Amino acid sequence: MKKILFVTSEAHPLIKTGGLADVSGSLVKALAELGEDVRIIMPNYQAIKTTEEVRYISTIYVYNCAVNILETRLPGTEVIVWLVDCPEFFNFPGNPYVDVHGKPWANSAERFTLFCRVAVEVAMNRSYLDWKPDVVHCNDWQSGLVPALLSLEYSRPATVFTIHNMAYQGVFPRSTYQSLNLPGQLWNPNGIEYHDMLSFLKGGLIYSDRITTVSPTYAKEIQTEDFGFGLEGLLSHRKHFLSGIINGIDMDQWNPETDTNITATFNRVTLHKKALNKIALQERLLLPVDKKIPVLGLISRLVEQKGIDLILDCLPEMLEQPLQFVLLGSGNKGYEQQLHNFAESHPDKISITIGYDETLAHLIEAGADIFLMPSRFEPCGLNQIYSQRYGTIPVVRKTGGLADTVVDTLADTLNDNTATGFVFSEASQGALMEAIKRALILYDHPKTWKRLQTNGMRKDFSWAKSAKQYMNLYGHL
Repeated sequence: MKKILFVTSEAHPLIKTGGLADVSGSLVKALAELGEDVRIIMPNYQAIKTTEEVRYISTIYVYNCAVNILETRLPGTEVIVWLVDCPEFFNFPGNPYVDVHGKPWANSAERFTLFCRVAVEVAMNRSYLDWKPDVVHCNDWQSGLVPALLSLEYSRPATVFTIHNMAYQGVFPRSTYQSLNLPGQLWNPNGIEYHDMLSFLKGGLIYSDRITTVSPTYAKEIQTEDFGFGLEGLLSHRKHFLSGIINGIDMDQWNPETDTNITATFNRVTLHKKALNKIALQERLLLPVDKKIPVLGLISRLVEQKGIDLILDCLPEMLEQPLQFVLLGSGNKGYEQQLHNFAESHPDKISITIGYDETLAHLIEAGADIFLMPSRFEPCGLNQIYSQRYGTIPVVRKTGGLADTVVDTLADTLNDNTATGFVFSEASQGALMEAIKRALILYDHPKTWKRLQTNGMRKDFSWAKSAKQYMNLYGHL
């Protein structure tokens, strides 16, 4: 049994802004179920919600700051969570990265430096918890200083750093570095200095014993100029220490047989009941109820990364087809307005819901026939996996985790029952539209369509599979 300290800025169901929280909540649960002694450490934000008891366990002093460590459990599990409690940094309304007005915290560098310093004290067993990990597993830029600071320690634990999205790097001006009192020996081009600025992410990439990312294809992509965001050279240099492990999903939360968010539960044998969710979705979104018309769904942040502009370019041509399009998401205000304009002029074909609604998200996955995910880059992606689990056929661009989890429908993949969706390569309106048309043609062949659905529903996307790969990695450190 290994002792693993899992360092993260968010974990579901305590607090969530995106996929990192899903991974943090699900992976640690799977590791614990496989017998590892895994503990989460994260900041004690005001917005954390838990049904579990929270108790004080110790106080440590980090750079003139008294920090309390509180202990709770990840709801529904026995996994211990240590909350770094420093009210002057974390006891404010908002989420981990932005305030209630959506503005990034002005003191993000200070907040996460303190968090990293406390994580190092815990990792070195200097926080009166009487527990020293074998492995410290860090995630994304917010924890990037942990491997850097641990590199200066004698007899330190092994370190793993997981990249969830290279686009977010935690880069701050040189003056911020000077004000943080970080050790001088870390400030050089082979350290946390990045073009005369401080890079948290670089700290994780340079000083970790192993780097992982959330899909094998993304591990290759980030070594190129298109996806490396300026750090491709460093990642290429460290490629022998870099690997991709595909994210799993919470198979209990996303299970069409037991999902309480949907109208009718179903499985591969009772696939005909999926149509009842389609009717419920059409009714809820005030679209004409029609079992036969294909419903295309999309749940996404409305940003360029997700290819929303490609969808907008395709909508005029899509509207000429007999189909309905439903979207749930928020983001770029310009995209939101354009989508609203389309919905207003075609209320019988388009429904746009701005924001996030967990119940509606499940109903879209269960009720739609086709799911669109034309991302420009996608480290792993989860919706294409949820879709397959719910017998909804994904149309995806061949990038990152989308390339690793969806098998294109071709003559040979249909014959050997591996086809699960439609894949296109070029990030263009024409390529996306061609993939949508391929899907619509096959939708009119119910027998073949059902084969695609059952192929996807049969796949094992559980965390247990991914957790075993992480255990293997820890074992080799």
